[in-house]
Amino acid sequence: MRIIHLPSDSQVVYCGIAVKAGTRHEQPGEEGLAHFCEHLSFKGTERRSAVQIINAIEGLGGELNAFTNKEDTVFYCAIQSKHIQKAVDVLCDIVFHSAYPQHEVEKEREVVCDEIESYEDSPAELIFDEIENILFEGHPLGHNILGTSEQVRQYTSEDARRFTSRYYRPDNSIFFVSGNVDFKRLTASLNNSLKSYEPQGTLEAKNSPLPWGGVGCGLFTRQRGTHQAHVIMGTQAYAADDQRRWALYLLNNIIGGPGLNSRLNLSLRERNGLVYTVESSMVCYGDTGCWCTYFGCDPHDVKRCCQLVRRELDKLMERPLSATQLRNAKQQLLGQLAIASDSREQFSLDFAKNFLHQGKERDLSDIMRHIDNLTAEDLKKTAQELFAPERITTLIYK
Repeated sequence: MRIIHLPSDSQVVYCGIAVKAGTRHEQPGEEGLAHFCEHLSFKGTERRSAVQIINAIEGLGGELNAFTNKEDTVFYCAIQSKHIQKAVDVLCDIVFHSAYPQHEVEKEREVVCDEIESYEDSPAELIFDEIENILFEGHPLGHNILGTSEQVRQYTSEDARRFTSRYYRPDNSIFFVSGNVDFKRLTASLNNSLKSYEPQGTLEAKNSPLPWGGVGCGLFTRQRGTHQAHVIMGTQAYAADDQRRWALYLLNNIIGGPGLNSRLNLSLRERNGLVYTVESSMVCYGDTGCWCTYFGCDPHDVKRCCQLVRRELDKLMERPLSATQLRNAKQQLLGQLAIASDSREQFSLDFAKNFLHQGKERDLSDIMRHIDNLTAEDLKKTAQELFAPERITTLIYK
């Protein structure tokens, strides 16, 4: 098992186990199983009941949590550094020694089904998953993480054991920790917690290949009876190790980043008063990526909003940023990164994911260097490659 430690003087430790097992690792008929296994891992091990798992960390004032993504599942906790051995023991127990008792499976099914139903009542969230399903049609990356209620209600403890035996393995995971801990003692604790682990079968961690999509899929409209129209426009983009992603990173912030001065917020909201929410986002996977822009508006304003979005994308394709515009855009993004990195919990999760998938530390200074080296021509070239009308897929909920 690989370990990554970010030392600090803080007496609060953020630590966890990141497993390379997510939605894209599900086989046909296993949709939603990665997320379901994450839930079930807290429901009892060979040594602890579900209540004992909760109390082991919460009883010390700590926090224990987990989440599932398309390419990984992460179990983590925040706790005082003096309790690091307890954290290591509990995390290893739930990840590598869960029992997945059938009676807990039956109870947790309904919890997850409630989560699915709540998610399906949120079109602003649902639409992001559906456009990925369109962009990555027929590939596990396109499946939503939660799966369907019908599928979840069929899963048994044997299904959970089958999936986790393939992927929940020390050689397919990393242990990450940020805080004031002794590395030798940490290693000894991990060795002790893992000594009874016996791998079942061989590691299955290969990703299904995914071709680069150079053409969009057109226009899709869904009648969902929502008061507001929800619109998302997107395209396949760059993988996590593609150097072109840096230009898209900056472009994305210019177009629809969190700043109120993003081009789409100024155009759709400030100047025209057509939307309350408008944003753009990008995600990078191991071998591909996705870029999208989303807004919600009155159904009568959908056409006008789409035209305004198209106008802003065309500007970036046709005219390079001026030296002042480029300098200001870089300065804003670099400042946002510096502030975001001040959240130790989020920074710990980010460097864990980077190390899990790329085998190297998330280096903030390196990220800033890449952004600082970008030219106006780099941005224009990336805009021309990704934002051409024939590349864009549009999905509308009405």
